[in-house]
Amino acid sequence: MTKKAIYGAIVTGCIGLAVFFVFNYLVKDSFAHTESEIDYVIGVSQPNLREPWQVLMNEEIKTEVEKHNNIRVIYTDAAQSTKKQIENIQTLRSYGIDLLIVSIDDSSALSPVISDVYQDIPVIVLGRGVEGYNYTLYIGSDNYLIGEMAAESAIDLLGYKHRKNIIEIQGLPSTAQARERSNGFRNTIFKESNNVISDAIVANWQRDKAEDGLKKLLKTRNKPDLIYAHNDAMALGAYRAINSMNLSDVIIIGSDGVNKSNGGLQLVKEKKINTTFITPTGGKESIRYALDILSQEVEIPKKVILRNYEVTKKNVSHYLKGESALTKSDSDQKVNLTLGFAQVGNESEFRSANTKSIIAAAEKEGIDLIFENAENNQEKQIAIIKGFIDKGVDVIAFSPIVEYGWEEVLQEAKDAGIPVILSDREIEVEDPSLWTSFIGSDFVEEGRRAARWLVNNMRTSKEKINIIELEGTKGSAPALGRKEGFNEILRDNPNLQVLESLSGDFTFKKGKEMMKNALLRYGKDVDAVYAHNDDMAIGAIEAIEEFGLKPGNDIKVISIDATKKALYALSSEKLNFSVECNPLLGPQLMKAAMDLKQGKNIPMKVITSEETFTQEEANKEIKRRSY
Repeated sequence: MTKKAIYGAIVTGCIGLAVFFVFNYLVKDSFAHTESEIDYVIGVSQPNLREPWQVLMNEEIKTEVEKHNNIRVIYTDAAQSTKKQIENIQTLRSYGIDLLIVSIDDSSALSPVISDVYQDIPVIVLGRGVEGYNYTLYIGSDNYLIGEMAAESAIDLLGYKHRKNIIEIQGLPSTAQARERSNGFRNTIFKESNNVISDAIVANWQRDKAEDGLKKLLKTRNKPDLIYAHNDAMALGAYRAINSMNLSDVIIIGSDGVNKSNGGLQLVKEKKINTTFITPTGGKESIRYALDILSQEVEIPKKVILRNYEVTKKNVSHYLKGESALTKSDSDQKVNLTLGFAQVGNESEFRSANTKSIIAAAEKEGIDLIFENAENNQEKQIAIIKGFIDKGVDVIAFSPIVEYGWEEVLQEAKDAGIPVILSDREIEVEDPSLWTSFIGSDFVEEGRRAARWLVNNMRTSKEKINIIELEGTKGSAPALGRKEGFNEILRDNPNLQVLESLSGDFTFKKGKEMMKNALLRYGKDVDAVYAHNDDMAIGAIEAIEEFGLKPGNDIKVISIDATKKALYALSSEKLNFSVECNPLLGPQLMKAAMDLKQGKNIPMKVITSEETFTQEEANKEIKRRSY
């Protein structure tokens, strides 16, 4: 062999060894553990790792992964390219991952991709939501609420004397996050002040685009009084533009609140922006829930909504202390706990199942449960809660009869240092700190799902489809939310019209009575019934039969709850469609109460996972349904 050939062989061998060691290093860096220890492989798809918030999310995921030696995690970064992120997700699928964790910039483009992945493996969506319900779990913030909070802060900072000028700097328009933050901000500004949003700049979450866009705009506009940017990166861009143009006294509000260089907390501290909102990334929670999903040992919610925190110059030093300012404890030590639960009543099959679930879960966890029933009377429910305060229980939970009228008693609970969990139904109070967490359903989405079935299945030659709506208890969160979601879909489908909305109070008796009255007024002109729960739907079915018509055929019937009664009505083709509202909230309620007792922060909202059922799907579900 010649010297040249020998030299070539040596070089080739060295290159091969180098490639081998580099590959081994990269694999170890991504996979972290040996093959023999691995139970699950998880893929993480990030839209970019430039934004401080996305960087923090990735760091939190990696920190949590280090606590578990049985998982392998593969990380990808799309470098702000939607096309690249779609390719990354397909590559992760080809690796045979067991679960995908994904954070996105462009929900319009990524939603169908995520929906497709969800057909094969579980998907956790972080931070920025997707369109529809085709994912396993969403962990993130209520972006509409963030917009509302930003608007309330803007109104306070601007004062109420004179009309002020606002510029909004928006994220990527195709993302649900940007739309929701904008809607929350604009609706609150218009409703609660006379300030005007004169201009909007689309900067796609990017600092430089925000800076350049604002500079260009201000060449032809007067100086604004306030700028609201959908994230802190764009808020920094706004500051740089204002500063470079020698403008002063412009209030800047951002969002994300990351404690890093050029993150929101530093920007507030350095007085570059006035306010930010800490928006938890959900990184550490995603790994914990991923393991729960893969082990299939606990019930998984559909959405976990994390709490946001307003940061100003007055409290920024507190939050600069780091995670300890937000997380009190990670202890899992068993605790002695007394929980007071004030049930709304026993108005339906749903409520009976809900009560049984709470009692059984408390017994299983060894929790001292004081359970009292308000019998659909708000005054009695308030008196029950006052009694819990007097007894000094550790946690109070209740399912509120209506949304309003709770401030006084909840202020008493807060003053006594007793956290309050809302179960199944939400409330409207000016001070959201009066309650700690909500565990229940997305009532608005339930209404949307009911309406979508009508849109997709009521295709007739008739010009108008006439609907009777049987509402739940007036002023209750389920009745308001289910009506709102239903009407939202109907607005885009003018051929569907509600002839009349009647209050059936969630009961069989009232539902039947209201349907009888509707049939006497409208007769065969009624095409469909939308009932806010199964009990009213079953009452309506009886009324339709007594009127001489065939429910499910002559008049379509849609309900919410999907109890066993409804499934039997579906299988007998008297009911057409039912949207599940899961009453089995006991285990999640007990976990939240124990976490609070242990000093942990818990999510602001936990939205249960729920399905829908048609006549064809009912028989299979009946065998599994326990309520």
